Amino acid sequence: MAKIGIITCQILELEFAHMLSADAEVADVFVIDNEFSAGLHSELKGHGKKTVHRLAALGAFETTPIDGHHVLVRVMELGLHSDIKKLQHHVVSAVKEMARHVNSILLGYGLCGNALNHAGDLFSEVGIPVMLPMDEDHPVDDCVGLIIGGRENYYAQQCKCAGTMFMNAGFSRHWQKIMDSELPEKLQPKKDKILKRMMRDYKRSLLLPTKVLGEKEMMTNIEAFNAKFGLRTESTPGTLALLEQAWQETKNRSAGKC
Repeated sequence: MAKIGIITCQILELEFAHMLSADAEVADVFVIDNEFSAGLHSELKGHGKKTVHRLAALGAFETTPIDGHHVLVRVMELGLHSDIKKLQHHVVSAVKEMARHVNSILLGYGLCGNALNHAGDLFSEVGIPVMLPMDEDHPVDDCVGLIIGGRENYYAQQCKCAGTMFMNAGFSRHWQKIMDSELPEKLQPKKDKILKRMMRDYKRSLLLPTKVLGEKEMMTNIEAFNAKFGLRTESTPGTLALLEQAWQETKNRSAGKC
């Protein structure tokens, strides 16, 4: 079986933990131990369905010849999307480092402000397939586009209410860190005033509950967020279908099936 890499940010830790735990073809999961990986590691252990290894570094990735895929995961810092060049640099560097150890890589990202547009060019030198989750014939826009089910659904909700704060599971869990990341260090003392100004045109938080996190828990997670910015709460079902489709495609490419 293949060695498959995953590079994602903390926003999708619940989704990847669920997907890997439920996949009978996955033998074991290796998580690179860093300050951003604790959530994913905890969720994988909590599912209790896979052997999970914590690695101090990529060079410690060693597998044994057993049936099933060996999956190597690196969790990246959330909030990188606030600086498109920084996001692109970090993801491309992570792919190049991991490519020496695996047969293919799935990115838990979308275009993310076009940071990963023209992925074929960005990853042309790595020598293995590097996959982005797809919405028909194009990559998903971002982690919201991934969980809402694609660009058409995303756009429809934006048309319904332009001032929408989209809440997937990760955003509901990490909103405080994400909002903090929007501002450079020198502006942190004025954070509350600046953020309220940035959020003044937003009217609602739109929950995207899935099987990994339900509506009730998400509402609890964002109670303080809504109170802080004066938003109402609405909900529409999310989906893991596009992520699962991307995972299957990545496995196929690793096995040389397409």
